[in-house]
Amino acid sequence: MSRIGIAFSGGLTASEIADCAERAEALGYESVWVAEGHGGDQFAILAACALRTRRIRLGTAISSVFVRTAPTIAMAAATVDELSGGRFVLGLGSSHRVQVGPEHGVEYARPLDRVRETVAVVRALLRDGDVSHAGETVRVERFELWFRPHRGDVPVYLSALFPKMLELCGEIADGVILTRSTLASAAAARARVAAGAARAGRDPVAIEIASLFPASVAPDRDEALAAARPGLAFYAGFFPRYNRLLAESGFPAEAAAIAKAWSEGDTAAATRAVTDEMLAATGIAGTPAECRERVEAYRDSGLDLPIISPFARGAGAKERFLAAIEACAP
Repeated sequence: MSRIGIAFSGGLTASEIADCAERAEALGYESVWVAEGHGGDQFAILAACALRTRRIRLGTAISSVFVRTAPTIAMAAATVDELSGGRFVLGLGSSHRVQVGPEHGVEYARPLDRVRETVAVVRALLRDGDVSHAGETVRVERFELWFRPHRGDVPVYLSALFPKMLELCGEIADGVILTRSTLASAAAARARVAAGAARAGRDPVAIEIASLFPASVAPDRDEALAAARPGLAFYAGFFPRYNRLLAESGFPAEAAAIAKAWSEGDTAAATRAVTDEMLAATGIAGTPAECRERVEAYRDSGLDLPIISPFARGAGAKERFLAAIEACAP
């Protein structure tokens, strides 16, 4: 059976996500991922999913290394891993400067070092039960667990978009989580991961390459594209890093137009600047048959694990998530 994951980044309650996770498992999905952001506490949601499922992997995609301390991340990971019987994957990332500072009041600095040191602290604490760390970005005088983790080696995946973080993934991670990939992204990412793995003396083949894909399913392709357009406008308008990603993916003029409109407060113009070509190249949108075909194209491009991420808000959001889950089921 072909591997595929489902991700949630808001729009549903915790109970609704658990319902969807249960359905995804029944349909053969191999993993459920929950984002950080504003959609509810990801570890609590995954704990609920753990108690409603038996087989499916459960992961964070991603948990920010800035807004939780490293020991807190480790304890949360160990908790969900125990409740799920060892099915948890810890997805970590640096998040975004435009979120970490303004929304959490935390200084955003040296993201690569922060990710590296957080991973080291989390792994040491889960493995040994206590940790001390005098790093450049993370300092822990001593922290001791008052329980025994189910596993001392919870898999750690890292979110990465650009060369330096991809190479760090090759050095220290068990997997990579890309986002809004094109058909060329997997090969390019794999090359950077291999470079990092070579420096660390690791086998790059053992590092899984996954990607999140915004997914929009409708009876008509134009309807699906229209539903996906506001989400891409927000990501390219609000997040400089995603804007750069889209520009480097072959859409520099469109990315610039979206950024300009967004900076002027004209979300309607930003949304109009999102072209069908951008949506088709960096996501999964269309009829159920078209979406399944696109998922297969990503697999053929060298991606180990495609993860669909439906975007739905308001009334009927759960039904739209379930429609996407049904349409893209393996």
